[in-house]
Amino acid sequence: QVQLVESGGGLVQAGGSLRLSCAASGLTFGNYALGWFRQAPGKEREFVAAISRGGGGTYYADSVKGRFTISRDNAENTVYLQMNSLKPEDTAAYYCAATSTTYYYRSYEYNYWGQGTQVTVSS
Repeated sequence: QVQLVESGGGLVQAGGSLRLSCAASGLTFGNYALGWFRQAPGKEREFVAAISRGGGGTYYADSVKGRFTISRDNAENTVYLQMNSLKPEDTAAYYCAATSTTYYYRSYEYNYWGQGTQVTVSS
């Protein structure tokens, strides 16, 4: 049974930082690219960042480029999202997901999803 478990969300002031983690089990971690998506109340789920299977390629939404960094530790089956210079508009539930494809930006291409972790940025 595949499980993706996010952690690290919370309440932070604007300008602050958070580091999200997503621990995976039940799958061959190195065979999957990993992505982070987010969904704010009343809005559609949107792509945030993705990292290729080996970690050599990283991809970001324009809204987070330069502020967020995605990384992975294949030995620990974990993907991270370092979020700096947080803004109130970053407030959302953040989800990690795994895909066996190279279509990183498309949520429907992801095979497995975590339950999400809430990030709230106060102004």
